Parts: sequence; structure tokens; C-alpha cells
Amino acid sequence: MQDRIKSILQMEPSEKTVKAEGWVRTKRDSKNVCFLELNDGSCLKGLQCVIDKNVIGSEILDKISTGASVIAEGKIVPSQGGNQKTEMATEKLQIVGECPADYPLQKKRHTVEFLREKAYLRPRTNLFGAVTRVRNTMAYAVHSFFQENGFIYVNTPLISASDCEGAGAQFQVTTLDLENVPKTEDGKVDYSKDFFGRMANLTVSGQLEGETYATAMKNIYTFGPTFRAENSNTARHLAEFWMIEPEMAFCTLEGDMEWAEKFLKYVFSAVLEKNPEDMEFFSSFVLNGVVDTLRHVIESPFAHMTYTEAIKVLEPENDRFEFPVKWGVEIQSEHERFLTEQVAKCPVIVTDYPKDIKAFYMKMNDDGKTVRAMDVLAPRLGEIIGGSEREYRYDVLVSRMTELGLKPEDYWWYLDLRKYGTVPHAGFGLGFERAVQYVTGVANIRDVIPYPRYVKSCEY
Repeated sequence: MQDRIKSILQMEPSEKTVKAEGWVRTKRDSKNVCFLELNDGSCLKGLQCVIDKNVIGSEILDKISTGASVIAEGKIVPSQGGNQKTEMATEKLQIVGECPADYPLQKKRHTVEFLREKAYLRPRTNLFGAVTRVRNTMAYAVHSFFQENGFIYVNTPLISASDCEGAGAQFQVTTLDLENVPKTEDGKVDYSKDFFGRMANLTVSGQLEGETYATAMKNIYTFGPTFRAENSNTARHLAEFWMIEPEMAFCTLEGDMEWAEKFLKYVFSAVLEKNPEDMEFFSSFVLNGVVDTLRHVIESPFAHMTYTEAIKVLEPENDRFEFPVKWGVEIQSEHERFLTEQVAKCPVIVTDYPKDIKAFYMKMNDDGKTVRAMDVLAPRLGEIIGGSEREYRYDVLVSRMTELGLKPEDYWWYLDLRKYGTVPHAGFGLGFERAVQYVTGVANIRDVIPYPRYVKSCEY
């Protein structure tokens, strides 16, 4: 196993022969010397390979161009240039894969729109390499946080027969012949002939199944792909994205908020600690001040206010908003940013939303008008986490389902949890790509996932 270039760049000069494997970012020629910048994705900076043309001849060097893959061997020596501390005095050079002149990633700055069309190559660029490394650190930190705190990782199903959000924006899964769909006597689709014998969809959330495991294992979390068939062609929406959803039994809304705050601060701290070079890149070339924002979130106690209190703060400012607010309406991103950036000047957790704008599973408050919901709002973004205490009272949950037009019999197993040893429990959800966006400052969510899926786009 060879050293990664990140490790090689940290080596002191020595007589030890080192082998580096990677792709050529740039090639510069002079009369007697050739310079290659080699990168293998382990870090932002590449390894400069200095090649004496008397040692390695033109029959090899002439075949090397930007994008080619090579293996270089040599000693690490002090650099003669000012852009790097060390470089490789290359003694052997092997071409693994040549790259023709039509290679799309030549040495110039490409737009993210262009790179989106070259998604299979874009991780070779500085921007997407850095995004990928930060995403990796964040994913590892997610698991580390929950594992260190006694949570159990549960893999919830991707194919589901229930709609967690009750909104109907689901992708249907079927093996029926769409050119000859079987029908019942009353002309409806006969799902008894389908693979599962009933209608099935890709999951919009693993929460409901997660709750079943929380009522046996106490504290669990899920981390996996979810799917929403929303016709939203925006910089904040994807049809396929990853969700982190912990569920905690014997837990109320207060505990839910505490876990959410600890979790965000842990993940953000991991990125600042492990990816300083990448974060400096984002702060310099993507969004100035992104590192300071993360530090502010980590160091600030989160403010708390109820939805009703938030509306009282926002209503006098309605002239400044595109969407005026009043009690009972959704709080928009512009309102969320105002609360975090102008009012509290720190992250804010808003609680106790009107029941009519929240999901059926959220616990009803005694006022009969609001539910034990919470949203964590972050400066610059707005909502980053949504959660609630779950309704654990059988009769109240059935009443809420009926009120929203859901059929309780479709959720019989979920209701059974409220019959067999029910407990107060709570949880939250974090859209992983939204979090990566926030950490990196990347404007479009399509640029923080390897292969974005959205309306009218399913390439690769």
C-alpha cells in the first residue's frame, strides 16, 4: 500500500525512495526539466514532481498530459520554488493511463454548471475534491457522535408502504407492465398483481420505522437515502438525498433540543479540526466568512423561542419581508434568517408550531392548537434541523390521523406502539446535503452530492 499524497507532502526530505500514484493536474516544461503536479484526492494541494529530462526521456514525457494517471518514484527534497515546502526528485515515472487533448478539465476555472454536466470527472477539481473530503468527514462524525453516545445504528427500509409525511410526494415502485396495467372490476389499478401485492413507494423518511426500534433499543439513529417526488427545481431541493434521523425513547422535546444542539456542534467541530485546508479554500474562494460562521455556531448557546413569540417579533417587520407573516402561516427562510442574524445573533430553536402546518405524528399541546415541534435555525441558512416530541397517546394519534384524512388502518403497526408499552419519545431529522451546503458555503445543493437527482435530471 502506497502513501497518499497528503502524507507525502508532510514528509521531511530524506534519502528514502517514495512512490506516489495519482492524476496529473498540470504539466510545465523547460529545456532540461519537466514539472508535473500530481494529485490523488487526499488533499487540496498536489505533489510537485521534478523530472530531469536526462533521467526520464521524451518517449515517456511526451505522452503525459493533464488528466493522465501516473506512478512517480523518487526522493523528497527541499523545493527550489516558493509554492511548496518540498517536492519529489523523480527517478522513475510510469504512465498508467494516457489522456487525450479533449480532456474536459484543462487548466482554467470552470463554472459549476459546466462541471455538473461532467459529474463523473468533477471530483478531480479543487472545489469538488474539497466538498467530497468535507462530506466524508461529516459522515464519519455523524456515526462517531451517535456511537460515542450509546445510540444504535438502524437500517430502515428504502421501499415502504407508508407515507411518513402524509404529503404524497413519493416515487412509486412497481413491476407492473405499464403498457398493460391490470385493472380491478371498478377500473382501478390491481395492485394485488404487483410484486408486493400492494402499492409501494420509495421512502420519504425512516422515522416511523426508526420509532419502532427506539421503543425497543431506547436510542437509535438512521443515516441513509430518502426520496421526494417534489416538483421543486431550486438550489435547495433534490429528489434523492441523505437523511440523519435519531429517535430517543423516554425523551421529551427538551431532550430532543439538547441532542440536536450537541450533534450540530460536534459535526461542525470535526470539520474545522480535520479539514482546515479545505475550509480555508471555501472561505477564500466560495463564501467569505464561512469558517467564522461555523465557529460562531459552535461557541454560541442556542437561543429558544416559541413560534408564537417568533411571530410577535416578526410581524412588526413585515414591510421588509417578501412574505408577510401572521400566526398560523409557515415561517419562510427570510424570517428564519432575520431571527438568527438580526434578533438573536446566534442559532435559534423555535418550538410549539401550529398543528395545522405540522405532521400528524407530532405531540399535541394542551392548548389544542400547537404541537411539540422544534426547528433549529442557523444563521445564513435558516432551518437546518426539524424535529418533535412524538404523539405517544393512542387516542390522540388516531384522532389526529383522521383529522388529516389519513387512514389509521394503514398505520396499524405504528399505532400498536402506542398500545404496547408506550413511552414519551422524540427525534429529529437533518438533511445531510443541506448540512454540507452550510459547512462549505456551496450555493447549490446539486454540487454537494456526487450525482444529483432532480426534476428532469437523472444522468449517469
